[in-house]
Parts: sequence; structure tokens; C-alpha cells
Amino acid sequence: MPDPQSEPKREPKLRIGFILAPQFTLAAFANFIDAIRLAADSRDLSQQIDCQWAVLGEPGELIESSCGLRVQPWDLFESPKRFDYVVVVGGLLQSRTRVSANINAFLTAAANAHVPLVGLCTGSFILARAGLLDGYQVCVSWFHIGEFREEFPSLKVESKHQFIVDGDRLTCAGGISTAHLAGHLIEKHVGRGRALKSFRIMIEEASLPASAWQPEEIVTRSSHDNLVKKAMLQIERNISDRTHLPALARSLGISIRQLQRRFEKDIGIGVREYRRSLQLARAKWLVEHTDWPMTKIALDCGFSDSAHFSRTFKEHFHTLPSMSRKLTRTQAPMS
Repeated sequence: MPDPQSEPKREPKLRIGFILAPQFTLAAFANFIDAIRLAADSRDLSQQIDCQWAVLGEPGELIESSCGLRVQPWDLFESPKRFDYVVVVGGLLQSRTRVSANINAFLTAAANAHVPLVGLCTGSFILARAGLLDGYQVCVSWFHIGEFREEFPSLKVESKHQFIVDGDRLTCAGGISTAHLAGHLIEKHVGRGRALKSFRIMIEEASLPASAWQPEEIVTRSSHDNLVKKAMLQIERNISDRTHLPALARSLGISIRQLQRRFEKDIGIGVREYRRSLQLARAKWLVEHTDWPMTKIALDCGFSDSAHFSRTFKEHFHTLPSMSRKLTRTQAPMS
């Protein structure tokens, strides 16, 4: 007797083949595949109906993730045309482990067959090493952009957005951004309702667009002083709190004067000026890309209240936050 909860079989709307690099990052893979899994049927039965996926590899192979968990592939490197996308999940760069010749051959065959290629986390490095990102805009994490530029100086790369779709190449920063890239594909092939279902079950409001801002270690400045870099990270992690300079200096084991001097020597501005630039950069993105109330943006970005926020925003950008939002909406291209 058929299961009354099961759904009738039909042609899948989204078919994905996964390639896991040695020491692959588990979060990048799990966030992406779980969004796809939740969209695959109308309930939560993990039935591969509207979405279909397979992990590709060699017979009997066990692929170890960066945390030690192992995944056994259940499909082979055959006929890439059966997939709508081939997704490469990158691994630890420090391990220096390269993917096999079979993987590179499969990726090249997929590209020649015009199957879109997706690089999750450091999967972009694998695609670039195979010569499959030449001429494309690439998205990587702020954490690895220096390494990417050093290894591939001729490629166009950025770390401003969570993911980039450039024709038949899709790349993203990793972490939770892989779920948002999956949401983009679900919405495109299966429908917005199914994408919303996935994200609500994952306790997320909705998938973010490709234009979504990628939180960076440093928004506008690069640092060479490790202590300054640690201070920057502390400020970023606590951007919504009014971090007091004495507490910050004390946590780093130096005086306020020493911290101020090291900031000025390393990045050319003081600690307070750096924090304010970070607050304003985040606030401007939230004003222009979300519908959050100005009071919520003010508090989320560490301003004392909406009046303080509006005054500071106008001093820096020469316009009020409400006018900046209105102008952005006016200039946005019609869909």
C-alpha cells in the first residue's frame, strides 16, 4: 500500500551533482544541500522529487571533511549533461591537496557541455586552477581574497557580495552564503514558495539576493599589524554594542595610547574613526538593501538612537538615510 504522505514521481526541476574536495568544508556543503533537500518535496520527507542530487566520486571512496566527518559518494564521474549544475565544495587551502585528474576532466567536460559550474567556499580555487573561471567575475570570502589574488592575479575577484552569478559560473563566499545561493537556484527553477519553505524550516526569513553584502574582516582598510587586526575583529563582532576604548585596549593587553598609535601607524586612522567607518558602511547597506526601520538599523549598527544615526549619516554621506533609501529604490532596475 503506498505511503499516503509520499508524492507522485515527476521530472525533477533542479538536478545537482556535487564534487567534494579533500578536506571539504562541511558547513558550506551542509547549508547548500539542506536548502535543496527541504525544497525537493512539499513536506519534509527528503524525497528527491522536484530537486535531485548526487555526490560524485570514485567507487568505494571516502571523502574526509575538514572536521573529520567522511562522506561516501554514491555516483560516478559520468555524463555531466544529466545535471543542471555541477557544484564543487572546496577544502582547506592550508592542506595544499589538489583534486584528482578525474575531477578536473569531469569539470572540463561539464564546461564544454555548457553545464553551469558552482564554486562553494574555496571551490572557486578548484575551478580557477582548472582554467574554468577565465573571464568571469569571481566571489570569494574576505578571508581568502588575498590568497586568491596571489595565485590568480589575472582573474577578476571580489569579496563584497555573498555570491555572484556570472553567466554559467556561480561562486560564493562559503558558510551561510551557500544556503542563499541554493535559495537563488531553488527560486529560479522550483519557485519562490519552495525557497521560502526551505528557509523558514532553517529558521531564516528568506534567501538573500546576490547583491547581499558579505560581512568582511575590514570594510575599507587592510591591516598588517596582527594586534590591530585582532582589535578590528573585536570591533566588528560587537558592532551593535558601544565598545569602550579602555575595555578594548585592556582585552588586548596594551594601553589606549599604544592601541591608538598602532592603528594610526598601520591603517592611517584611529580606533574610533575606524569603528565609525565600519558602522556607517554597514548602516548604508542596510538602508539601501533592506526595509528595516531606521531605529532598528541605528541600534544594530551601534548608534545610540535614530536621531544620532540620522545626524551622523548626513554628516558623512551628505543626505539623510530616508533620502538615500528613496534614491536607491528610484534607481533600481525594473525586474
